[in-house]
Amino acid sequence: MRFGGKTILITGAASGIGLAVSERLAAEGAQLALVDHNAVALEAVAERLGALALPCDVSDEAALKAAYDRALTRFGYVDGLVNVAGIMIYKALEALSGDDWHRLMSINFYAAANLTQKAFASMTRGGALVYVSSIHTQQTSPLVGPYAAAKAALSSLARTASIEGKPKGIRANCVLPGAVDTPLLRESPNIKSGAEVLEPADIGRPEDIAAAVAFLLSDDAAFVSGTGMVVDGGRLAKL
Repeated sequence: MRFGGKTILITGAASGIGLAVSERLAAEGAQLALVDHNAVALEAVAERLGALALPCDVSDEAALKAAYDRALTRFGYVDGLVNVAGIMIYKALEALSGDDWHRLMSINFYAAANLTQKAFASMTRGGALVYVSSIHTQQTSPLVGPYAAAKAALSSLARTASIEGKPKGIRANCVLPGAVDTPLLRESPNIKSGAEVLEPADIGRPEDIAAAVAFLLSDDAAFVSGTGMVVDGGRLAKL
C-alpha cells in the first residue's frame, strides 16, 4: 500500500493507460481524482474505484484548472499528478492545418503544462509528477508529426519540472511507452493499412506502463527525477 493517505490526479483516466494507472494506484491505497472527457465512462470507473470523477475537456484550460481545484477542495492536497490524456492525428505534414496542430497540442501538451503550473503552486510539501510521453520522441514513423512533437515537448517539460521542482521537493519524470494494446493503437490507420507492422512480442499491456508509473510516483523512486523511462519490451534496442 505505497500510496496510503496520498491523493493522485490522473488525466485520461477512463480508458487505456490512464485506466490501468488508476486501477494500479487504487490497488496500492491511493485516493484518486480522475479526469477524462468521457463523463459516462469516467463515472463508472470512479464508482468502481471509489474515486472522485472530474469530467473535463483537458484542452479547456479554465475547466482543467477548476477540476484540479475541486480535487484540492475534496482531499486537501494533491500528492501526485499523472498526465496521460492524449490523441493522435494521422496526416502528412503538408496536409495538417493550424487547427490540427492546435487541437493535438492542447490535449497532449498544453494540458500537462497547465496542470504542472497548478501542481507547482499547490504542492507545498512536495510531490511527484509523471508524464506519459512516447518512444516517438526517439524514433518515429510517417503521418504522426504533431503527436511525436507533442510527446517530445512533454519529455522536455518533465526535465524542466525536475529542475525547477527540486527546491520544492517535487520530482518529475516521464515514461516512454512503446506499442501498447489500447484503442489508440488498434485504431491506428498505420497499423490497419500495414504501413507499420508490429510483432506480438513488441506490444505491451497498459498494466506494464502502469507499473512503471507507480514506481516513479512512489517513494521507491525518491532519488529519481528528470529521467525518461523507456517501457517498450526492448523494441528500440533492435537494429
